[in-house]
Amino acid sequence: MYKGLARGLGGRTLPCVHLRRTAFVARLCVAWLCVTLLVSGCSAAPEPQPSPLGPSPSTALTPSPTPTQPPEITLAFGGDVHFTERTLRLLSSPATAFGPVSSIFQAADLSMVNLESAVTTRGTPEPKTYHFRAPATAFDAVKAAGLDLVSLANNHTLDYGQVGFSDTLAAASAAGVPIVGAGPNAVAAYMPWLTTVKGIRIAFLGFSQIGELSSTWVATDTRPGIALAYTQQQIDRAAASVRAATSIADVVVVFMHWGQERNSCPIASQRTAAQAFANAGASMVIGTHAHTMQGDGWLGRTYVAYGLSNFVWYINSDNDTGVIRVTLSGSTVVKTEFLPAYIDRTAGQPIPSTGAEAARIAARHAALRGCTGLADAPSPPTP
Repeated sequence: MYKGLARGLGGRTLPCVHLRRTAFVARLCVAWLCVTLLVSGCSAAPEPQPSPLGPSPSTALTPSPTPTQPPEITLAFGGDVHFTERTLRLLSSPATAFGPVSSIFQAADLSMVNLESAVTTRGTPEPKTYHFRAPATAFDAVKAAGLDLVSLANNHTLDYGQVGFSDTLAAASAAGVPIVGAGPNAVAAYMPWLTTVKGIRIAFLGFSQIGELSSTWVATDTRPGIALAYTQQQIDRAAASVRAATSIADVVVVFMHWGQERNSCPIASQRTAAQAFANAGASMVIGTHAHTMQGDGWLGRTYVAYGLSNFVWYINSDNDTGVIRVTLSGSTVVKTEFLPAYIDRTAGQPIPSTGAEAARIAARHAALRGCTGLADAPSPPTP
């Protein structure tokens, strides 16, 4: 399994890394030019003279360049994950906490989920109804499952306040798990994680569109928190982050937490944000939060999967779920697949489906496109 060349950036030093890389390339070019001039005696190379016997051997034997096939890259995405109540027991063995669905993530070049939990044993519960938290071994389970990064842009990351949030960031860093959508300030929270796979640069960003406690949870210049795309101003800022990412990456992935709970159709705010991200150049937009599946399709040349459902989940509700697998040819999305799964009613793990169950869940998911306003195929490329 190929897992990228740039690791540990966490999206936090990206501008500096990019500038240093550019400076390095520039120095390399200068050095190469100097070597070339030294070899040639610091003078221009003589013009080749025609041979009376015909083309020179070097000209006659030079083969035509062979077109290079773009590399194939697979990305896999799962929905909402937390370890509480029945799923907390899964962390007694972090290596198997995600169950057999891990094989899909491990086979992909890059994989990602939404970690919908504070990772802490401290803090004070925020004034809200539901609170999720897990021990630091949650990140061990993430790594063991073959997941390369998680989004923390959701409505549970700060369930235990700034103390719990500080612990969450520290635990992710200690485990070496990159995060997006949250950070010690707004710059960090809205910054992408950048990695390179088979020569293709891929940037990931995470945003939340959930309004609960958003005014106190949003990251600011001086306050840790999450990256929000709730108000129009925040959507504009998130779209600007997407646009900036397109200047340093070949593929830009936006992971969203949005929608209305138990509504299988996207609401107006989802459509508005999706269009803004498509206009900004996002390659794909992947969503979670509604606790039920939502449809997928194409918005121009941007692939949008509005809603992956619950994934590793603490109660039985809507147990139909699945993994979205996207295949790239170079930087172009050439294939999208929905791989059905069903959340086990005892353990809370998503189990890949087969047979009639797989056919049922896949058909249900396919039918959801009808209310998305999304197309069945991407728009033709602009000439």
